[in-house]
Amino acid sequence: DEVGLLDAPLLDRGAARAQPSLVLSPVLAKLAAEAEGAWLLAQVDVDVSPRIAAAFGVQAIPSVFGVIKGQPMELFQGALPEASVRELLGELVRVAEANGVTGRVPADGAEGAPVEDAEPMGDPRFDTAYDAIEAGDWDAAEAAYQSVLHQSPADADAKVGLAQVALLRRTDGADLASALAEADAAPDSLDAQALAADVELLSGRVEDAFARLVALVRVTSGDDRVAARDHLLGLFALVGDADPRVGKARTALANALF
Repeated sequence: DEVGLLDAPLLDRGAARAQPSLVLSPVLAKLAAEAEGAWLLAQVDVDVSPRIAAAFGVQAIPSVFGVIKGQPMELFQGALPEASVRELLGELVRVAEANGVTGRVPADGAEGAPVEDAEPMGDPRFDTAYDAIEAGDWDAAEAAYQSVLHQSPADADAKVGLAQVALLRRTDGADLASALAEADAAPDSLDAQALAADVELLSGRVEDAFARLVALVRVTSGDDRVAARDHLLGLFALVGDADPRVGKARTALANALF
């Protein structure tokens, strides 16, 4: 979340010790230079910052995420060919533009130069929340976002931040393999399926998470069905309507409900 203040940043969560990261990093640096400020590259060593890696649900090294308005989107894992990386970055920029993120960051040495239509480089109101998330202090992070909402009840970024904290709290200490095994053993369990979907979302398995809850809606009724639907809607809000996977899953949900 701490890199969400950038225009449409690309986050390369690679460890310096991993050979695929050493191969991928120069490609990303080259493409970042070519982008001329349309997106920024931030690299995090998961050995140095394990809490950040855990918050993003990193399962492999390197893992590359796009972050638009504080919302992470897993792009790919591993060292892909340059042409494939370029194509994925193009899609990232298109999604950013669809969300109103169109500013550019001044090139090195152009400090102080005017930048037309650039968005602010950060919102200090969220600094306390970001620090708390990195420290794994969900209560403090929640309080920080609630403080912003107390001042600005309609603040969309604070609402999403609060939902992110809730997701991190629900999955704190959860293991993907264990969560999936428990869900497989209890296919009709709301709690087991909801946790598995949460962990899948954090692991970048967005479509799997959506499909799991759509399937749960199909086989449940009454309060459990309403809860499964609401949980899925909450995950939609976290991913964002601009993501095409959300639109596809919304259609599947409507079919399951009606």
